[in-house]
Amino acid sequence: MGIKNVEGLTNNDIRDLVAQGGKFVMYKYCISIVIMTFNRPSDFYFIRPGESRIVPGLGYLFISFFLGWWGIPWGPIYTISNISSILGGGKDYTHEILAHINQNDPIYGVGTTYNISGHIQSPNQETANTYQIP
Repeated sequence: MGIKNVEGLTNNDIRDLVAQGGKFVMYKYCISIVIMTFNRPSDFYFIRPGESRIVPGLGYLFISFFLGWWGIPWGPIYTISNISSILGGGKDYTHEILAHINQNDPIYGVGTTYNISGHIQSPNQETANTYQIP
């Protein structure tokens, strides 16, 4: 799965937008074929501050609404659940994705570090015989 709507943004831009209210959301949709129902997740969408969380999910809402009902017994169950979730703004995965971005960003958190005694050190100072606390 990919993340849509983050083209051209750096990790710092994403962190700033999330601090202002941006969200990462995912929508579910279902497609039924008589006795089989496929309940699938969408890609993740980055919703910028002030944007609607419902609008990116409307395509998935229409797919579920028109193609989800036909499978017995799970089609109607998944369709109602997915439409309800989409109209509620999708499932929020902001914390999980932001944690992944922070964990895989080599320059995130570089700067002031603390040693065991609690003294602040700049990255340029020697750290002989001290242990760094993450």
